[in-house]
Amino acid sequence: MPFQKINAEKLSASVMRQIELLILRGILRPGERLPAERDLAERLGVSRPSVREAIAELTEKGLVAPRAGAGVYVADVLGSAFSPALVKLFGAHEEAVFDYIAFRRDMEGLAAERAAKLASDTDLKVINTIFEKMEAAHPKRNPSEEARLDAEFHLSIIEASHNVIMLHMMRSMFDLLREGVFYNRSVMFKQRTNRAQLLDQHRAINTALQTRDPEAARAAVIRHLDYVEEALLDQKKFEQNEEIAQLRYAHERERD
Repeated sequence: MPFQKINAEKLSASVMRQIELLILRGILRPGERLPAERDLAERLGVSRPSVREAIAELTEKGLVAPRAGAGVYVADVLGSAFSPALVKLFGAHEEAVFDYIAFRRDMEGLAAERAAKLASDTDLKVINTIFEKMEAAHPKRNPSEEARLDAEFHLSIIEASHNVIMLHMMRSMFDLLREGVFYNRSVMFKQRTNRAQLLDQHRAINTALQTRDPEAARAAVIRHLDYVEEALLDQKKFEQNEEIAQLRYAHERERD
């Protein structure tokens, strides 16, 4: 008969698997420090040798990295999907910029739809808390802070979609997302874009999520990124018109 004896799992293996799942689900993030060995053993209800053995195995797997005199940290298992040079290259060429917006529209629309269906009440509280911070930052007119919160808001929706592949892929692209948010806002503000409109668009996304309306959530994300794309196109047209106007002005001055 094809039966085998069942062996009790070692405590260190249980500790290791719990930490692995926290990393997989994005709860423990790259660069985050784990509790000290004694504290971790107490929290898990196991002996310090069990914790020590689990950390050794996780280190061998490349999931955590001990730092001399500083503790044990989650390893940078994600890295960046793109090198800094490629991120700058994307930003310098409009073809990549508009492809990037199209990618975000597809991925974030899907994430918002999933989040409206699958997010826990706590997930929605996280999203709403970040939106409230956006509202509080709005009258202060700090572009860097607004852009940071903008990126965090969008990432919190992806986290609430509970798809670990999407989560880690988008987190690995965080630098690109952050740079995209900064770039988009700076360009739109050149056109005197109403900052209140941007806030209202995020409010619509948040409202759809809080009411668990998948179709409305996806539609709100698409409307927001359509608006961003339109603003970039308007700025491109403005710059082309300005270039022609400057040539015409220079020519008129030469005729005097």
